[in-house]
Amino acid sequence: MLAVKNLRVEFGPRVIFKDLTFSIGEKERIAFAGHNGAGKSTLMKCIGGVLEANAGEITKPKHHRIGYLPQEGIHIRGISLYEEVESAFAETKAIQEDIKSYSTELEKLDPRSAPFSDLLNKIGELELRLDGHDPSRMRPKIQAVLTGLGFKHDDLDRDCGEFSGGWQMRIAMAKLFLAEPEVLLLDEPTNHLDIKAQRFMESYLHSYKGAIILISHDRSMMDGLTTRTIAFHHGRAEEFTGNYSSYETQLKERQDNLRKQKVNQDREIAKTEQFINRFRAQANKASQVQSRIKQLAKIERIEVDAEDSVMSFRFPDPPASTHLVAKIENAAQQYGDLNVFRDLDLEVTRGEKIAIVGPNGAGKSTFCRMITGEEAPFSGDQNLGPKTLPSFFNQNHADELDPTLTVLETVERIQTRGSNMSARDVLGCFLFKGDDVFKKIGILSGGERSRVALVRMLVRPANFLILDEPTNHLDMQSQDILQKALIDYPGTLLIVSHNRDFLDPIVQKTMEFRQGHDPRMFAGNLTYYLDKIEAEESATTRPVVHSSAKPTQSTPNQPQLSSKERRKRDASIRERRNKVLKPLQNEFTSVEKTIAELESAQATLTTHLASPEVMGDPEKLRETTKAYEAISEKLENAYSKWEDLSTQIEKLEEELSST
Repeated sequence: MLAVKNLRVEFGPRVIFKDLTFSIGEKERIAFAGHNGAGKSTLMKCIGGVLEANAGEITKPKHHRIGYLPQEGIHIRGISLYEEVESAFAETKAIQEDIKSYSTELEKLDPRSAPFSDLLNKIGELELRLDGHDPSRMRPKIQAVLTGLGFKHDDLDRDCGEFSGGWQMRIAMAKLFLAEPEVLLLDEPTNHLDIKAQRFMESYLHSYKGAIILISHDRSMMDGLTTRTIAFHHGRAEEFTGNYSSYETQLKERQDNLRKQKVNQDREIAKTEQFINRFRAQANKASQVQSRIKQLAKIERIEVDAEDSVMSFRFPDPPASTHLVAKIENAAQQYGDLNVFRDLDLEVTRGEKIAIVGPNGAGKSTFCRMITGEEAPFSGDQNLGPKTLPSFFNQNHADELDPTLTVLETVERIQTRGSNMSARDVLGCFLFKGDDVFKKIGILSGGERSRVALVRMLVRPANFLILDEPTNHLDMQSQDILQKALIDYPGTLLIVSHNRDFLDPIVQKTMEFRQGHDPRMFAGNLTYYLDKIEAEESATTRPVVHSSAKPTQSTPNQPQLSSKERRKRDASIRERRNKVLKPLQNEFTSVEKTIAELESAQATLTTHLASPEVMGDPEKLRETTKAYEAISEKLENAYSKWEDLSTQIEKLEEELSST
């Protein structure tokens, strides 16, 4: 499907990689691995046609398409969300426009003329091509992908320029998914996704028909998806079979074997050199010495890369805190008419480590700002313990750094005396090595500034850490360093993240935020939470809405309804079901039946269009084409009606189940 041959890329004197050769087959799932700056994104840009290599070639079949999603930098405006993603079907739309144009032109021609016959044949060919694209499914597919990625129905007519950078990347992802290129290139696709959108993306990629090349910091996602890994290390690229965890195991085995081989080779070389030096001056040994000198020159020396120094970061010893670290009572947060959450009660105690999850815009970051005191609640109370010393990291803190300072100066100004690691060592753990520490903040990328802000927070003594998406710009090695430090951290931790592999060993509880629902606490890590949510969804029951963020448990002190009140409530629900829900369900069933009939009719007309009898008769071809267009229009309307009814029924069932 795609072949890379002898590729070489260099920036000035630095060679990113050279003589890189590999191929990608149909439906392959390949991971690019390596440290930040090793060349993963560079190669992806070369394959995507964004960057031209210095030497070598990339070949693919003529009609195969390559779709590329970069990490960031996409800004779309001046077009509605729906129109932008609909452009993924540009070929389908072009065929429809050609058919419409030719049909208008056809009406002006004499049915007995040769031009009429030629034009009719063109329309017939286009109709057959259009049938392969299945335009009747276009709108439902667009709505399904956008909904899966977290967009609402009201967003469809909004200008793309109204969406933030993270949502812009989701728009680009939706467009790529709908275009279905033969090769899909994804560079850190989970950076801007919440848990629900990430689950949709993973499900979509598992069933994707084309090949996928993936760069990601989410080990669990790569393990579940990829089957081959290409690793970049010190200017070389090596291939490994299996997923990411398999690659890590194989890489260690290769490096261990290579080191053993080098030890043996060095021993033999030393013995040979010793013989040469000992007998070089003896005439009777001259021929043997010369023979060994020639042998030594022919040896291909084994080169073992200097191991990347893996540092172990440890947080400064936190000052002792009281048992109660933070408390929120009957708190609500609202901006104008927007209610983020209400009636929130939460106690965070010493040593607790809690994951904060939920879709974007549900209130996770708002909650973090509120519990630290950076933002006051709209109503209710927020209090920190008398000895609580919080330290809060979020992506916005990167914009507050002084652009005139160097990276090292920025960290040294905040680091306290007596720290167990120097500022340079800590920065090295988070990808600032060598002269990188002397770069000015003003010239750093957004991701680099975020890492500096993270390091500043980590070196400050604190007994209550609040981290908002700390892994977004970290490679695997830096993530592992931070993960181990957080596991060993003796203080209290709240962490917003969607990275399961990173979170699971750290947290003991998971707090969920969802629009329109009060926060819920789950007594387990992220995998436990996802299993519970999946069980709830498969049981087709809605989660119980709690007015507290405490773990779900029975509450015997709640007032119970009397038998009369229960009968009255149940009668009200039955009445509403009969008056509102049942008619909707009946209409839904009717629409499904209509869709089945229209799809059958469309299939019959498609077969009819391809028959010699119709193709050879201009009048029959025109009539059949018109009938096909009419059926397609009805089918598209039916799909839209089906989607609307499905949404209405789902909302009504949710209302009834919470009554």
